[in-house]
Amino acid sequence: MKKNIQILLVFLFSVFLKAQSGPDFSILADKAFQKLYQNPDDCINYSLSILNSDQNIEHNIVLRNIISQAYAMKGDYVQSVNIASQQEEFKEKESLSYFMQAFGDYNLADQYQNLDLYNQSQKIISDLLSEKKLLKYNDKRMRITIAKLYQLQALNFGISRNQILALENLNKSDQYLDNQNEENKIISIENKIFRSSYLMQQNKLEEAKQIISKVILSIENHNNNPFLLALAHENFSRYYFLKSDYNSSIDQLEKGLSKIENLPFNPLKCKIYASLSKNYFALHNDEKYHQYNKLYADFRAKIDVNTKEGIRYIVKLVENSQNKTLEFQNQNQTRRFWILTFVFSFIILSLFIYFLALKNKNKDLKKQFEFFEKQKKKEKTIQTYVDVPKEEEILTVNKDSNKISKEKEVEILQKLDEWEESDQYLSKNMSLSMLSAQMGVNTKYLSEVINNNKRKNFNGYINELRINHIAHLLKTEPTYLNYKVSYLAEYSGFSSHSAFTTIFKSVTGMSPNAYIQEICKSRTS
Repeated sequence: MKKNIQILLVFLFSVFLKAQSGPDFSILADKAFQKLYQNPDDCINYSLSILNSDQNIEHNIVLRNIISQAYAMKGDYVQSVNIASQQEEFKEKESLSYFMQAFGDYNLADQYQNLDLYNQSQKIISDLLSEKKLLKYNDKRMRITIAKLYQLQALNFGISRNQILALENLNKSDQYLDNQNEENKIISIENKIFRSSYLMQQNKLEEAKQIISKVILSIENHNNNPFLLALAHENFSRYYFLKSDYNSSIDQLEKGLSKIENLPFNPLKCKIYASLSKNYFALHNDEKYHQYNKLYADFRAKIDVNTKEGIRYIVKLVENSQNKTLEFQNQNQTRRFWILTFVFSFIILSLFIYFLALKNKNKDLKKQFEFFEKQKKKEKTIQTYVDVPKEEEILTVNKDSNKISKEKEVEILQKLDEWEESDQYLSKNMSLSMLSAQMGVNTKYLSEVINNNKRKNFNGYINELRINHIAHLLKTEPTYLNYKVSYLAEYSGFSSHSAFTTIFKSVTGMSPNAYIQEICKSRTS
């Protein structure tokens, strides 16, 4: 009997040692994050296999975040939102550590950015980074999360063309990175690629070239990382495009595409197809231009549809969780903001069904012929056009009730001024409801402010921005003078050549061809 007990104890001790010698979760999570940049499908399968055997709540949240990112890198934003939102099933959120609460907020900000709701993303990050407790947290998991928060904030500033703040946030992100694991190394490489992009936007081309060249060499020598290598080549192609060396630009794009052609990195493929199309157009290679332009259009259409579905899906999730979120109103300020952000987003997005699109008004003839004088006085940023369906009517505001306050009107006007500095209005999907969601503004108030202060409805406002944008490019970028009007129409967001010509003439007082001829004359005189 005693001998049997000894054997049993030896057996139990050996099992205990095996359990202790298993891989640490941080190692498994780091490997999952590495696979994220190698093949999203492999990353999903690998992470799910860990998820099914690990019942730790915090481990589950981390793995779901990685899986969510993998779906986002595929362009499947519905699944990305779905996976990320499943952490809501952990009812006792107050029992989670401070790190996991901050990590959850980062995850939400990341989801907002994926869905092009940049203001909401930026607000969450700003509130998080303003907490002294967060920045003093010395846990290595918190440090990498802070690094990713600063990186995400840099991307948000980059979208709004504020390269100075974007670069400052990338520098702050680097301060929280080390070389202890693959996740730190990958974030560091991403920061270098983004830094190169923002330097190019500041016309610091040679400094940008030096950074991106070293990044490509480093990845090729030390990493099996097709996504980062493709992203770096795509970034390098912009250097050559700005130098008007279109063949070298195409060479970089083709190198990048070759790394991910058989991998499901669809949003990145879409960017490369768009750049290839632009380069071949500059070379007047119509066959290649149409080939890549069609690929770009097909990918873009699928991604846009998925983005819209992702927004609808997150609205449904917010609606279903409203009652649950109210239970946590007394939590810390960051948690309260998360709840309010969800509720406020739901209110804005639910108003979609109440809107009628606005019909464009013709400009006064005198204003049409003053266009050139306005161009000389103001060099505005790029702006484009949204087609106006015939069925749309101008949204009128009852002046006797629900009148917007002066303070709110000033706030909305300030947001419009900031938005005009970006190029987000170039998106074909831009609508009153989309803009209101990005700004976090009631659509009815936004419509009223545009009508009263811009002296035109929303579509008329967008039309003028987009025409001013292409007119500015024609005036300042000689390359565009050689493009066909059909390309200018497509680039400006118009659905047809005739629509573009009609609106262009209504804004400038002359047809696109006449406008180009006038510019050519002024250059030769």
